[in-house]
Amino acid sequence: MAQTADLKSTITSTGATSTSTAPSSLASPNGVTTIADTVVSKIAGLAAKDVSGVHALGGGAARAVGALRERIPGSRTNHSQGVSVEVGERQAAVDIELIAEYGVAIADLATAVRRNVINSVERMTGLEVTEVNLEVSDVHLPDEDDAEETQVRTTTTRVQ
Repeated sequence: MAQTADLKSTITSTGATSTSTAPSSLASPNGVTTIADTVVSKIAGLAAKDVSGVHALGGGAARAVGALRERIPGSRTNHSQGVSVEVGERQAAVDIELIAEYGVAIADLATAVRRNVINSVERMTGLEVTEVNLEVSDVHLPDEDDAEETQVRTTTTRVQ
């Protein structure tokens, strides 16, 4: 957090830097509000999952680790899985890796995810979102759920 909060320049959508002096709702004469990267990544992750057509966030390895973590008693769901962010004083950039449902138009899905993530992050944090980069790493097929359920059922019912 300290490394990105101390940035003197802010990120623009082209990746170049500029020194914007626009007033921020996060700074006032009474003090400055800083927002941690984890806060922005959770907001972005929840906003992306809310879009119809998004099956899951993260790649195969991240989802496998997340599934193991969720089986530990007392553990919590990682809402920022598959999401990385860069947060400055006034702006944020978001990268999301996701798995799309089969049959969904990926271009339309990307537009909807970007719109929802930008609206949610800007509304909740007051930060300007300069970019939302998406990586669609897989397509989820409906019959994959059936195969996973069958495998779980056969391994969990050892004794009748």
